[in-house]
Amino acid sequence: SVPFLIRLFPVMLTKFVFLNFLAFPFFVDLRRPELLLNNTISLYLTTEPGVTVGIWHTVPGSRGAEARGKDRRWYEEALADAHPVIIYLHGNGGTR
Repeated sequence: SVPFLIRLFPVMLTKFVFLNFLAFPFFVDLRRPELLLNNTISLYLTTEPGVTVGIWHTVPGSRGAEARGKDRRWYEEALADAHPVIIYLHGNGGTR
C-alpha cells in the first residue's frame, strides 16, 4: 500500500525522505543559540528583496574571552575584520 500512497500523494515521499517537518533536537529554541553554544549569536541577512537568510555567527574559541558578554553589534563588526570566515551549509532541515 505504501507505493500506491506515494503514487497518489508524491509530496509524501519528500516529507518521509527529508523529514523537514521535524525540528531536532526537540523542545529547543534554535533562534537563541547563545543559550546552547558558546560565542554564538543568531543573525539575519537580506540577500535580495523578499529573501532573508538566517545565520549563526560563531567566533572561534581563541576569541571566546573577547566575545563574552558582547552584543550583536560586536559580532557584526567581527565579521568585517581580517579573520577568515567559514561558511557551513547545513542542508534542508530548516533548523540550522
